[in-house]
Amino acid sequence: MQKEDLQILRLMTEIDQNGDHSQRELSRRLNISLGLVNTFLKRLVNKGYFKVKTMPRNRVKYFLTPEGLARKSRLTVEYLRFSVNFYKDIKKLLLRKFQDMEEKNVQSILFFGAGEVADLAYLYLQLTHIELAGIMDEQRVDQSFFGHRIGDLTRLEQPNWDMILLTRLDRTEQDMRTLLERWVTVDRIATI
Repeated sequence: MQKEDLQILRLMTEIDQNGDHSQRELSRRLNISLGLVNTFLKRLVNKGYFKVKTMPRNRVKYFLTPEGLARKSRLTVEYLRFSVNFYKDIKKLLLRKFQDMEEKNVQSILFFGAGEVADLAYLYLQLTHIELAGIMDEQRVDQSFFGHRIGDLTRLEQPNWDMILLTRLDRTEQDMRTLLERWVTVDRIATI
């Protein structure tokens, strides 16, 4: 799925739920520039996907047309297909990573980073003989993660882990540097 199509789907969904938002509000809610919201809306109105009704006090209200609802449905199906394929790819990647660890006789691991990737990693870890020794995430210390208390980097001092899996995709290099600064060797760090 193209990034632009995803942004248009999000815009159409937001307007379908509440057509009273100003372009500035839509920009803020969707975290895309005001100019891009304006461009998308003009394009979608010209294609007949939205109707615009002028309201008092220089406001407008957007309505999805039947053509717009059909386009939104097609984009939703495309997004779901993309998501399922992404999910399958992550599953294969994680299972391969865990298989490699098992071949190296890894028996317990730490996750570094809580979030959706860690959730998926934990799910597929259950299909292996590897145990989760703990999880570290300095922004989520003391929260719960599948029965484990999320700890900080002092968790590294406990000896009951063989390897660390970096489970934050957006901070891989930074997390790698952090671990190396704490004398964790490269052979004990796994990335996705």
